[in-house]
Amino acid sequence: MPETDPEVRPYVGLRPYRREESGLFYGRDREAREVATLWQATGLVVVYGASGVGKTSLLHAGVLPLLDPERAHVLPVARIGPHLAPSDFGGNPYVVALLSSWAAELDPRRLASMTISDFLALQPERTDLYGDPLPTLAAIDQAEEIFHGSPLLERERKEFLDQLARAVREHPGLHILLSLREEYLFLVLPYERPIGQGSRTRFHLRALTLGKAAEAVRKPLLHTYRTITQEAADLLIDELRTVNFVNEIGETSTIQLDTVEPIQLQVVCSALWESLPPEVTEITEDHARLYAQVEEFLFEFYKRTVTEVAREHHVPVNEIRFWMRNVFITEHGTRNAVYEGLRTTQGMPNEIVRALEERHLLRAEQRLGIRWYELTHDRLIGPVARSDSPESSLREARLALGEEDWDSARRLAEAAVRVADPGESWVRAEAAEIFAGVAAARGDIHAARRYCEEAAGIFAERQRFDGVARALTTDGLLWLAQGDPARAVERISAALNWAPNDLSAQVALAQALLRSSTPRAADAVLDGLPSDLAQQTLKKLRDPT
Repeated sequence: MPETDPEVRPYVGLRPYRREESGLFYGRDREAREVATLWQATGLVVVYGASGVGKTSLLHAGVLPLLDPERAHVLPVARIGPHLAPSDFGGNPYVVALLSSWAAELDPRRLASMTISDFLALQPERTDLYGDPLPTLAAIDQAEEIFHGSPLLERERKEFLDQLARAVREHPGLHILLSLREEYLFLVLPYERPIGQGSRTRFHLRALTLGKAAEAVRKPLLHTYRTITQEAADLLIDELRTVNFVNEIGETSTIQLDTVEPIQLQVVCSALWESLPPEVTEITEDHARLYAQVEEFLFEFYKRTVTEVAREHHVPVNEIRFWMRNVFITEHGTRNAVYEGLRTTQGMPNEIVRALEERHLLRAEQRLGIRWYELTHDRLIGPVARSDSPESSLREARLALGEEDWDSARRLAEAAVRVADPGESWVRAEAAEIFAGVAAARGDIHAARRYCEEAAGIFAERQRFDGVARALTTDGLLWLAQGDPARAVERISAALNWAPNDLSAQVALAQALLRSSTPRAADAVLDGLPSDLAQQTLKKLRDPT
């Protein structure tokens, strides 16, 4: 029985398992043993699988702990970032990145002058108990980053791959492992033969079977003060593999899958662990039902991820969520696939789409040289299809309106109307106000006025007098902008009949009266204003000097 630690967190959530967490890594025993065996026996092993399936965790927490240092020399796992630039010290940036991973303590200027073969030739020879040389095992994780870097570095990228193949030829004991997402596998195919030197294989890492998913739920708890019953674990797994499809007319169909996505399992289990009261030592089926709100956990994961991407790329959160919902879910409630354009994918900039892929919301696939995207799993359909309250969409729409992002403002207001309940007519009224602002900004004054009338009518029906006043005031200002101050005075006066103390309407009325050459009437309105700032502003309008 493993020792328990009250501080240990048995599930890692979104990040991969580290090597020192191998004792918590369960459900991949067979895959880890097979990859470890293949790597030691084969010139090139390509491990590939979908985004979020656990390739990095398998390598670090599954494979590396199985390798006996007496039987193989294992170099540190390398990663070559996708945003390489020419090195300040010269040399091939891909080569420098690889060698820096292997020997972080060396001066980059020295590494810049080396080839991969040069570096390996400087390493001391390592032998086993019988004096035979040990194989050298080198892994590059997230190797797809080699292939979708800057096109300006295409020559350096090709030179790097040629150097890797030459290093395998000149150092027969060198064994390479490349771990990458499956949609990039086709880019590796031309290099398999030269790098593998006739000894190459592939390993496809798939989602967890139900039995292995149960291990991944239950066994990490052996290191904690808690346990989980079989019934509770089964309930979690059944929730994760159950997918409900709801089409546009409200018909629901349900299927149960035969596999579980590792990243979703980690998201749900880590959220459950944090949700439980400290005094719970055995997680029962009742606890799982009460605290393991799988749909809510996945929805929170989805919202948090989109929020991070939106913040990084300075776009409204609801803009991305609106796009996800309308692009990746069909009218039948199933996953939809769309292709990547030259700069945008269905109207969304490609850098944002790639960021969503990096965070495991989308997966990509190459078809006849074209990149296609879809949701990573059917289980995400529910969270993506789900909408926030209309208030949230309206709030984002107003922010977009303030930033003069007219397209976003209109789309977000339309989204608010779509998700509102039939009795929430006020949503349509507030959306109409936003539509009026967009139309006015684009010079379509007649459309803007129609939206003001619509908003005023709905607000009046609901006895939202403040809303009526806002809509009529906006309409009055539209007349003023068109050079008809008399009509503006009429509309704004009507607004004040609904809300006599509305400061914005009073300010607008004074402005219209000044433009209609009735300064005494404007002064009377000014005298009744409680705000010194408003009076000063209007007096400046009256006498700019």
